[in-house]
Amino acid sequence: MSMRAVINGADGQAVLIRGDRIEAVGKFDLPADAETLDAKGAIIAPGIVDLGVFAIDKPACRAGGIVRAALMPDQSPPLDDAGLIQRAADSGKPDLWVHPIAAATRGLAGLELAELATMRDSGALAVATGRSWIADSGVMRRVLAYAAPLGLTVIAHAEDGGLTANAVATAGETATRLGLPSAPATAEAMAIARDLALVEDTGAAIHFRQVTTAAGFALVRAAKARGLPVTCGITPAHLYLSDIAVSDFRTFARLSPPLRAESDREAALAALADGTIDVLCSGHDPRGPEDKRLPFADAAPGMAGAETLLALGLGLVRDGHVALSRLFELLSENPSRILGLETGTLTAGAPADLILIDRDAPWKIDTARMTARAGNTPFDGMPVQGRVLSMIKGGQPVG
Repeated sequence: MSMRAVINGADGQAVLIRGDRIEAVGKFDLPADAETLDAKGAIIAPGIVDLGVFAIDKPACRAGGIVRAALMPDQSPPLDDAGLIQRAADSGKPDLWVHPIAAATRGLAGLELAELATMRDSGALAVATGRSWIADSGVMRRVLAYAAPLGLTVIAHAEDGGLTANAVATAGETATRLGLPSAPATAEAMAIARDLALVEDTGAAIHFRQVTTAAGFALVRAAKARGLPVTCGITPAHLYLSDIAVSDFRTFARLSPPLRAESDREAALAALADGTIDVLCSGHDPRGPEDKRLPFADAAPGMAGAETLLALGLGLVRDGHVALSRLFELLSENPSRILGLETGTLTAGAPADLILIDRDAPWKIDTARMTARAGNTPFDGMPVQGRVLSMIKGGQPVG
């Protein structure tokens, strides 16, 4: 097998790769036949595992250091069939690992269970409710009960649809002043409480793809303390922005779940610091002008987040919210664990998926210059630091 050593010029640390696996990490005698790649002082980090993207956007993933993308089932058609799972898994080759997430119900309609076992056998690593909450508690209980013996985590959308129907903003001063249809933030806590009760009943593992409110974090925190198999994620948007960001009807800030009050944003930062939040994900959902250049209430929710995920995460490190090691737990290690993958860490025997980062490289987020298929980001014009210099996937450089 070919051998490659990636050397960190700053402190002499190295990662030795043999074939598609990491063979050694740290200080070791360099084999005579090794090919070397001098990282010139860059950070060597595990490739990002982005848990819950809505589109496979290879240039944006490459720019953002994402080596593996877990694809949500909200596709056209929805990923509710074994053949569709297999096709989606092939869609990133050769530059990106794509891990399709199976639809929990047929057509994501929330009524009839999909064939979870056959989709697992075809490569699905988790099952998801999609963009929506399953309103029927009996159906959700069956999803959890069937997923548990299959070893599949259920990825849930945490908003009570009975409260959020037709809402585009969080109820509060901003929504009232703008006259936007809104829903109370408690819709999130109500959905989480229902699903946690069903988890306690079935023993299934659940991951709330995004938790964004103080009440929601409190429920997850308490469930973890009781030993329930629950994890949760968040995107940078809900850590950096509050609902004030929609004050000028900026449709790039029209997200799902919607931006919350400043007190909830502060609660999110606290949950990030104390370990309640397990995953930092991009929520990558590129939307073109036909979806965003509309009145706020008519615009589609979503943001292009893949290529800004790492830089915004490094901003959280610079601001003292998390340590660098904790950031890569959020970006790589924890998402891998939830999906049952052995990647996400720089350890001997792990798949050789890694990125080299210049953490101080300055740049400005510019919607017109993004590599994503659409540049709908609420961070347009924001100065950031941190660039991916190179990426290695399965032991091979990605151009």
